[in-house]
Amino acid sequence: MAKDFSTMEDSNRSGNASLHELSDPTRRNVLRGGLGGVLASLLAPLSLSGCAGLSEARRSGIGFASIPVSTADTVSVPAGYTTQVIAAWGEPVGLAGAMPAWRDDGGHSAAEQAAQMGMHHDGIHYFALDGSQRGLLVMNHEYTDDGLLHADGMKTWSAEKVAKAQAAHGVAVIEVQLQDGRWQHVRPSRHARRITASTPMQLGGPAAGHALMKTAADPDGRRVLGTFNNCGSGITPWGTYLTCEENFIGYFHGPERPDAHGRRWGLKKDGSGYRWHEHDERFDATRHPNEPNRHGWVVEIDPLDPASTPIKRTALGRAAHEGATVALTKDGRAVVYSGEDARFEYIYKFVSRDAVKPGGAKANAELLDHGTLYVARFDADGSGRWLPLRHGEGPLTAANGFADQGEVLIKSRQASGLLGATKMDRPEWIAIDTASRDVYCTLTNNTNRGADKQPAIDPANPRSDNTMGHIIRWRDDGDFDGTGLRWSHFVLAGDTQNARADAKGNINGDAFGCPDGLWIDGRGVMWIQTDMSTSAMGKGDLAKLGNNVMLAADPATGAIRRFLSGPSGCEVTGVTATPDGKTLFVNIQHPGESPSERSDPAAPTKFSRWPDGGRPRSATVVVRRVDGGVVGT
Repeated sequence: MAKDFSTMEDSNRSGNASLHELSDPTRRNVLRGGLGGVLASLLAPLSLSGCAGLSEARRSGIGFASIPVSTADTVSVPAGYTTQVIAAWGEPVGLAGAMPAWRDDGGHSAAEQAAQMGMHHDGIHYFALDGSQRGLLVMNHEYTDDGLLHADGMKTWSAEKVAKAQAAHGVAVIEVQLQDGRWQHVRPSRHARRITASTPMQLGGPAAGHALMKTAADPDGRRVLGTFNNCGSGITPWGTYLTCEENFIGYFHGPERPDAHGRRWGLKKDGSGYRWHEHDERFDATRHPNEPNRHGWVVEIDPLDPASTPIKRTALGRAAHEGATVALTKDGRAVVYSGEDARFEYIYKFVSRDAVKPGGAKANAELLDHGTLYVARFDADGSGRWLPLRHGEGPLTAANGFADQGEVLIKSRQASGLLGATKMDRPEWIAIDTASRDVYCTLTNNTNRGADKQPAIDPANPRSDNTMGHIIRWRDDGDFDGTGLRWSHFVLAGDTQNARADAKGNINGDAFGCPDGLWIDGRGVMWIQTDMSTSAMGKGDLAKLGNNVMLAADPATGAIRRFLSGPSGCEVTGVTATPDGKTLFVNIQHPGESPSERSDPAAPTKFSRWPDGGRPRSATVVVRRVDGGVVGT
């Protein structure tokens, strides 16, 4: 989301013990790369392991020269690579009989927006239909800038504008095909689909039907309208897409003085200024106090079945979810790791009760509804524990406000605080090296440590004025379902030329700040994407870092090189590849972002006119090698 880091949510006032011994940030384990091992058999349609063109490149590491820091309003990549823009905001997704054209004046209607690409592309995945030649791109649309979205910005406000904003959120499913060396958006397509903030969905898992999920419109507490603020994503071994609801609470209008539950989730009067409640009363929590509880979940979508109903999987816990990354245990059970992008919040993992079954989405339709949710504690000696969020165990009892397992999951933040989980510096994307069984998580930044009665530094979060962020790494004991872990820092982001100790970092290679997106490709190369706040770019610790970027890291050596620089004001977020590794799809979000976008439609154009010289638009960038080789080699 438009991340002015000075105003981000910081609602965790639990009294968890804080640790004060600094860890050694230079520790490194030698890792092995690539998707493979236990995932290969079940992830075969989605995996990059064993694909033509990758086997010979698997050990070759990073094979390109770094690009320089850039402040240009363009996408830059190394020599020998080409870029192509597809699927920009406002292009028709490809629904039969609904092909509304983009209008640069912002004059398209709510109904037209519901058939077009949404705003602010984020998490993305390529689902192969015909190997690396044809497939589906499924991507998130995180939020809206109403100044850009509407012809007159927010000079007026109406039910139509609320409907249009809701239609610009959610998820898009589009078909793409490689023809003569360029990727084409296939329209119409029977797979094309838009999922928005108004799409009917089901609730699954222990919180479905709970008293805290029931509303006047849904007295059974099992059906909900819409998903929004969709940030990171994940894929499952049975071929479905996981989209994650992040900063959902800002869409709700709350009371002047929220109760303890509302305060813990950041509910406040007028939210973050979206004003949806003025024309859609379900976003008025003073009238519908349970409606916020129905959001903040991981949503499962079957992209191959456009008639399927998305399901919010409550067993995975309620949080400001950044992403959901799936591994498999040796006995075939699913493990879903997720981070919560807010200051002093937590890292979670869910372990399914049952093993994954052959037969795709239908055979595993309830797999994510049954299992155990854990929250992480990182200890000073480099060890840690996964603490189970199970009703009746330890403090998670009715006496402490948890009547049953459903309430534990709805109040996962409160439960995690009582268990003594480690408060983290905005945990975001998680990537898994299935060959080494190492798990990585980006921690974007946190300048509030030690302020306003918040904890000071601890071993896992070792900088008090953390403007630069870091990447933590752990390995669960025995298997991915292990309850113990060993952890270290993969890298502390920063600039070795910075005079301030907390901003230097320990990067072996190109400087960067605020790591966010994270993905490990089929060769084991780690791709790191940055999200420096637009309001902070070019200032203070970030002054010399230019625009947001995507970098490649070799986990075995720690070497990091800058691969792609985005246009002015953007965030670089979301990356996926074709099975042969010869095409990367990278999302560019909010080019031209400025603090006044929501009220002034002209403001962003002062900073960017990417990608086509008019109103700035989020879009997907296709990256390929000129010689047709594997990207990154």
